Formats: sequence, structure tokens, C-alpha cells
Amino acid sequence: MNPHVRQILQVILGVIIGALVTLLAVRYREYRHLVRTSYEDWNKLNVVLDLVEKNYVDTLNREKMTDEAIAAALASLDPHSVYLPPVDLKESEEDLSGEFDGIGIQFNVPNDTAIVLEVIPGGPSEKVGLRKGDRLLKVDDKVIAGVRFPQDSMVRRMRGPAGTKVTVTVGRKKEVIPFVITRAAIPVHSVDAAFMLNTSVGYIRLSKFSVSTYKECKDAAQDLLRQGMSHLILDLRDNTGGYMDQSLLLADEFLSKGDTVVYIEGRHRDREVYQADGKGLLQDMDLTVLINENSASASEIFAGAIQDNDRGLVMGRRSFGKGLVQEPFYFTDGSGIRLTVARYYTPSGRCIQKPYDSEEEYLYDIYNRYAEGEVFSADLVKLDSSDVHYTRGGRQVFGGGGIMPDVYVPMDTTRVSAFYLACNEKATQMRFASEVFDRYSTRLQAVDSYPAMDRFLAGLNLRDSFRDFALKRDGISCTEEEWEESAPYLVPQLHALIARFSRLGENAFYKYYLPVDTTVEQALKML
Repeated sequence: MNPHVRQILQVILGVIIGALVTLLAVRYREYRHLVRTSYEDWNKLNVVLDLVEKNYVDTLNREKMTDEAIAAALASLDPHSVYLPPVDLKESEEDLSGEFDGIGIQFNVPNDTAIVLEVIPGGPSEKVGLRKGDRLLKVDDKVIAGVRFPQDSMVRRMRGPAGTKVTVTVGRKKEVIPFVITRAAIPVHSVDAAFMLNTSVGYIRLSKFSVSTYKECKDAAQDLLRQGMSHLILDLRDNTGGYMDQSLLLADEFLSKGDTVVYIEGRHRDREVYQADGKGLLQDMDLTVLINENSASASEIFAGAIQDNDRGLVMGRRSFGKGLVQEPFYFTDGSGIRLTVARYYTPSGRCIQKPYDSEEEYLYDIYNRYAEGEVFSADLVKLDSSDVHYTRGGRQVFGGGGIMPDVYVPMDTTRVSAFYLACNEKATQMRFASEVFDRYSTRLQAVDSYPAMDRFLAGLNLRDSFRDFALKRDGISCTEEEWEESAPYLVPQLHALIARFSRLGENAFYKYYLPVDTTVEQALKML
């Protein structure tokens, strides 16, 4: 072969070999990180974590990564499957456990200073001398007044293991008093109020379904029966739920033997039907149940059972629509998850859970009910006409999420004046009530009957005293016409806030406030 040709062929071969080597190198770089994965056995997730562990540039925070990965995974399932770190889990369970360790007070923050509303009888705070109306200034060395300190952070600082001490400094009139308080177990009540609205109608307001709810309600009902109750108004508005078994026990008090209360069913949970045993003490009690858009979960189970069995009248506005059953799973580090394992269904077969296909729509559902006018008009309520069910008596009810009441009561906005809104904006009413307490604390705390409270309130001349306070403290003025427009709604609210500081407590608050509650007003009219 011609030497010149051989040389050319060698060059060409070299180029080809070089190209092949380059191509192989590129392919190697492309495929050297190709790892075999599978979705079937969670292999891909484990592979990713292993790769991060072996290759990531910086030191890893395993705790943070693990918690966030779990939270993200559960968030992709449904709105109520959640991961709870140790602190959140402890707080969540304390709220429903029937007791917690703390100092034994209830307080509110009308502006930027917390005011004691209730000192639990026999609790640690009462033993050392804290009183209603005291302003909370410091917890240990931490100033919490006048600095817009978060309310949940105040609670955390005052709670702690039983037997430990905390110093709470309060303002009382012109005095500043430090109290050293030994924390102890504090009972948590779910019945906010229980009293007679008139000679035959009893009223019970239930805030949650905690571990003690059934006993509390039963005790309250028996007390009202002794006072002559023949009709009960059970107020579940703003009741966000809690333990299902407490809802079942309470419904059992009103239903006949064999009546279905609720049933649950899920992919890995066979259908379980819960029925009344017929031993309830209130089976013959006339019943009205009040609900609204914040009534959820266990409160919806109760309302649905009463409605589907035609056992009583459900009034108010469409409930929240939380019908997913969470089962808790606990971890050795104090954390845990609540995993949705089934759905709740009312006796007629309605699924309580509202749709959650769109996360945004679910999160803003309550806001949208206001924005779209549902809370102001029954005609604007979105019912799923394709999901029809029937009560025991043959009445038509609809699924699609939540419990639609038998009698819809829209939110009342007719009494809201500019003066009232301005006062609400600055919490003028609550601060006025606190000033009344400061001025008349001895007299007010001695009041132990409603006739005595009526006489005390009549002597306050709220028409002038509240208007003067609003003008001097908050720069809010009103004409005579504006006062006349506001007074029918504003004065009962002021009476309620002031009466709460007396020995009559929360019962007095609702006793004075309910006469201007349009839902209760409508319920009484329908009797």
C-alpha cells in the first residue's frame, strides 16, 4: 500500500477512535448517575435520601429534613393528615385531654395587654390571690404587656409541668404585684355555658368534644331538668370537634335504641356502624341544635345524626364539612402523625367531608362563603343536587360537604353601624368593661344573682359613660342618631362583657348577649 495512503488511513482511524472515546466518555458522564428506582416499594425515596447522605456538599440536618419530608408527604394526601412534632402534638392533645398543667386562668387580649377573665376556683392562681380584671404585665422576667406579645406564646410561658413555679406580675389599679405560682393540673371544660333561657327552655353551649364532654353535658342537662327544662337548645356553633366517641355518647342520650348515629368506611377499614343503645336520659327531650360554618367534625356527626333520624331541628348555617377520620400514630421521640383512614357518613349515607380536589379552594372555602354571600342568603348556598339522600321521615337532604340546617339563619348585618364598627376595630367595648371592673371591682365581684346584676348595670348610664369613654380613649364619636342605631346591639354586648367579671361568670356573658343573637332568637320563635 502506498505509504501516503496508509498515513491518511491512520489519521482517519485515529479521528474515528478519538470520536468514539469522546462519545463513550460523554455517555459515561450521562449515565454514571443513572440509578435503578421503583415506585412500588418506596425505593425511589430511599435512594434519593441515600444519595443525599453520601454526596451532599454540606453537613445535613437530619431532623429538619425528616420532619419536612414527612409533612410534605402527608400534605399531598388530604387536608387533615398531618405530622405533629413533639411540642405541637403535646399542645394538641392537651386541648382535648380534659386537663393540662398550668396556673389556672382564662384571659383575653383586647388590645396589647392581657386581662384575666376567669380565675379557676381552687386553681393555683386563685390560691395566691390573682383576680378577674388583673392585667398581665410579665411572666418571669419577660415583659408581655404593651409589646404586642403573641397570645399563644403567653400561654406557653405560663404552662409547664405541675410542681414547677412561675412568677406572674400583674397590674391591679395603680399597683404592680408579682405572684409566685406553683403550677398544677388544670381541668379543661368544654361546656362554656348552661342555663335556662326561660321557664321551660334550657341552653347549653359546647365549645369542643373533649374527653370530658359527655359527662359535662349530662351533668348540665340534669341540672337544667331540675329547673324545669322541657326543651333544650344545644349550641354547637364554632365547635371545631374533637373525640368521636364523645359525640357518639352525647347523641346516644337523645336517640332511640337501634338508631344509627354515624358509620365510617375506608379502603383499609371495613364499614363500622354506630347505633344508639336506647338508654339515654333525654330521648323525650325536645331538641334544637345550632350550627354554623365553623362547626366541624364531631359536631357535624352529632348534627347529622339528629337531622337524619328526624330527632330534632337543626338551625343556623351550613357546617364546615370535615368528615375524614384521623387515626393517631405515635413515635418514640414524642412526635406523631394523624392519618386519615376512613370517612364519616351520616345515617342517610351522606359523606360529611367537602371536596378537597383543589387545595386553594379548600383553604379559602370559609372566606369564599362570605365573599360569595352564602352566609347572608340561603339562596346562595351551593348544594350538590346530584347527591340526594332522605331522612327517616322522608325529608330530602343533600351531600357534597357539611350539614345544611333544616332552618337557615343568615348572618345579621342590619344592626352594624359605623360607630359600632369603629369601636370593634379598637376593642373599645372590652376595654370599657375592664375599666368598669377597675372602678367597681368590690361591688361587681359581690354580685351573685341576675336581679342584682340588672340593678348594677342600670346604674352605669351606658348611653353617656360609654360614649365618653369611646371619645376620650379612642377618638370615636357618635351622634344621637348613631347611638340609637347602635344601642340595641351594642348595649347587650356591653352588659355581657361587664357581667362576665362577676361571680356569674360565662353564664352571665351568654345570658345577656343571647337576646340579640338572631339564631337563638329564631329558635325561640319556632317553639
